[in-house]
Amino acid sequence: MSIIKLSNVSKKYSNGTTALRNISLEIEAGEFTYIVGPSGAGKSTFIKLLYRELKIDRGSGQVAEYDLSKLKRRDVPMLRRSVGVVFQDYKLLPKKTVYENIAYAMEVIGKRPREIKKRVNEVLDLVGLKHKIRSFPNELSGGEQQRVAIARSIANAPKVLIADEPTGNLDPENSWEIMNLLEKINLQGTTILMATHNSQIVNTLKHRVIAIENGRIVRDQEEGVYGYDD
Repeated sequence: MSIIKLSNVSKKYSNGTTALRNISLEIEAGEFTYIVGPSGAGKSTFIKLLYRELKIDRGSGQVAEYDLSKLKRRDVPMLRRSVGVVFQDYKLLPKKTVYENIAYAMEVIGKRPREIKKRVNEVLDLVGLKHKIRSFPNELSGGEQQRVAIARSIANAPKVLIADEPTGNLDPENSWEIMNLLEKINLQGTTILMATHNSQIVNTLKHRVIAIENGRIVRDQEEGVYGYDD
């Protein structure tokens, strides 16, 4: 069953630049898919459409049970319960502890304190950071901050996890730790979409590869390769 489906999706920016042109694809529940392509190709725009940071101009899109074209602004938070997002720069709240950063994602949708405590401990166990539960972001390494960001992104058990260059700021050792974690989350049934410039990761951990150039899908391969010069 498709958990993401886009049909002839196009997106223009206000300055007239066309970011995406007639994008059509389907991603099945439980897939792990890389999104690759040169800088400025449209990868980030593509990803932002999926969690409704940006609106589709033409065409239609569906993520989980949500119709991106018809989704009202007030319903965007409901979509985002089904879609977790991990960013290159972590986006942790600097004045909140590790526990508070993760708990916050659950508090905003009205989860009970007992439920929050149980789930925060579960996800910190998964990412191997229970011992950092009272630390603040500035007391963590880059790799640890990204693991906390991943824990926060899956706190509400989303169906889809979108990772936008999640290893972009990390050294190779931490990058592989993050990838091992994403693989583990995928094996638990979460659909993962990962935009990346890391050819070594793509060519080593084989998954479907969708290549975007000049706003178009130019390649869609099962067990694909990166296919660009670093």
